[in-house]
Amino acid sequence: MSTYFTPVLTTDRLVLRPLKTEDAAGLFAIFSDPAVVRFWSTEAWTDISFAETAIARAQEGYRDETDIHFAVELVRGGQLIGTVKLHHFFNQNNRCELGYAIASAHWGQGYASEAIGAALEHGFREVGLNRVEADIDPRNQASARVLEKLGFRKEGYMPQRWLVHGQYADTVNYGLLRSYWDERTTVRG
Repeated sequence: MSTYFTPVLTTDRLVLRPLKTEDAAGLFAIFSDPAVVRFWSTEAWTDISFAETAIARAQEGYRDETDIHFAVELVRGGQLIGTVKLHHFFNQNNRCELGYAIASAHWGQGYASEAIGAALEHGFREVGLNRVEADIDPRNQASARVLEKLGFRKEGYMPQRWLVHGQYADTVNYGLLRSYWDERTTVRG
């Protein structure tokens, strides 16, 4: 079985690092915002215990080395503004799934692309991934733009896959191959 260590990564504006117990208030602030979880299959968090449980699960994943789960914080000031997670690893196939959330106060500033890009670079270069998958609600156009900007390609559509806030919601499946990532970075580099 492969192991997945969560390192500290830095970009021009962000630090991606393991979640720690002290992040509970910041994590709660992000996921208690109905705008952030609008397209998620869970309700907004209503109590700090949700954040504490999420951090405990992340720390269990760190100990077991089964997930790569980053806290995303600003270089300036150290404020926690989101999370990026590479998870549900399929070792035999060198693939995993991607999850992410950015605090709504920080939307539209390129932080999601910057954080996810750093996590993907780590996944492809250091972990040896060949494929990363994401699924989003097709109404979440901002998330679609982020994924497509990073080189993900639409691969499928699944009607009424999730029950989201009491209503069935569709899913668009996206995939990113290491070869797509390499093409993207070669063209930009």
